[in-house]
Amino acid sequence: MNPRNSITRRSFLRRLGAGGTMAAAAPYILPSRLFGGEPAMSKLNIGCIGMGGQMHSLVKELASLQQNFVAMCDVDAKRIETFRKEIGEPLTGAKVYQDFREFLAQEKSMDAVVVATPDHWHALICKAVIQAGKHVYCEKPLTHLLAEAREIRELSRQPKVITQTGNQGSASSNIRRSIELIQAGVLGPVREVHAWHPPHGWPCGIDRPAGEDPIPEGFNWDFWIGPAPMRPYKTGVYHPGVWRGWYDFGGGSLADFCCHGFNLPVRALALDYPEKIEVSGKDMGKESFPTACKVRYRFPAREGRGPVTLTFYTGRDMMPPAEVTAGMRETFNNVPTTGCLLVGEKGTISAGLWNNECYLKMKDEPKFRGGDNHDAGKAVPKTLPRVQGHMREWVDACKGGPGTFSDFDIGGHITEIGLAGIVALRLGRDIEWDGPNMKVKGVADADSMIRQEYRKKWLL
Repeated sequence: MNPRNSITRRSFLRRLGAGGTMAAAAPYILPSRLFGGEPAMSKLNIGCIGMGGQMHSLVKELASLQQNFVAMCDVDAKRIETFRKEIGEPLTGAKVYQDFREFLAQEKSMDAVVVATPDHWHALICKAVIQAGKHVYCEKPLTHLLAEAREIRELSRQPKVITQTGNQGSASSNIRRSIELIQAGVLGPVREVHAWHPPHGWPCGIDRPAGEDPIPEGFNWDFWIGPAPMRPYKTGVYHPGVWRGWYDFGGGSLADFCCHGFNLPVRALALDYPEKIEVSGKDMGKESFPTACKVRYRFPAREGRGPVTLTFYTGRDMMPPAEVTAGMRETFNNVPTTGCLLVGEKGTISAGLWNNECYLKMKDEPKFRGGDNHDAGKAVPKTLPRVQGHMREWVDACKGGPGTFSDFDIGGHITEIGLAGIVALRLGRDIEWDGPNMKVKGVADADSMIRQEYRKKWLL
């Protein structure tokens, strides 16, 4: 068995406590294959599912790496046609499918699959791909429902399948430097994390509109809905590109950005599960994400560190307090519209929402400075591997090289934390969270928000 895949929650806690330092958590965030040999294959045969906006950048990056595209799949025939025209030559020989089941059954030569569908399809397609023995890259959030994240984490713990979660900041040298600085104690004990994002353009704070519109030709609306509860088609309300605001299909800004903004703190502080989640905001309790909200996760103290609060803000006028963002205006001329700050007793790291920045400000200093150039961190050695890109890391791992930094085990854990906050928002109340058992204490009604009975018509 791959030693990375044998880590249980108990052994993780035991490793965390060893020596009383945060560095003891390193085996959890460093898959053993990270330090493997050189890639052996020259090209992968790759298939793509979900030919929307995000897939454009993924395909272009894979094309720049000279990989071979054998198939593409989307329930909307027009999107496939448009996508092929926009990308051009790399997709010339790729076969076209509208049914991912046929796609997997027919394309036996595929080595790997890239998934960029709406969120509510992520887990079911990834499950099918893994069970077919194919490597898989899936856009964030890894899953739509919290219980799905646990299932995909466990399913992915097999050495023959390489996985990567699409939180691209994981490949940045800055997130890896931030982890090194934090675990070396440069910030001192870290008690607060703050991550924020401005209002988004999805439908928010509303229930579904009345009525029904004609379904566009070539678009299988029933298949697009897939496992989710059926609803009438409405032009411009769900497809394309605005589905994420609806809880049946996505989880708004929190689900979208938790895998980015929570990435560094979860790794650097070895955050397991929050014990309490507090929510406030505007227009909670609707079928769609709030127009504005604040979600605060309270992680209990554990051996090696004290308690940590992680607060996510999104929407108009939802920002960390001025004392938390002190130094940002002086350094960057304003407080950025997105961000992530880890606040310790000795100093603060500004990592950016994608965790691809590393600015360090020690206590009482007026401004942030680059983490590599700050005197406080110069003596800290570089212990984590550096790579040439998130997709490149996955491709190399699929070819037999070192393992990925953001496999579905760590990606799924971060997703679980984010989606626990979605449960609280949907309930419109603070909750006590039993993370290991995926339960809201004392609220049986929450179970349907953690797992659901799928419509099975379009499943394998």
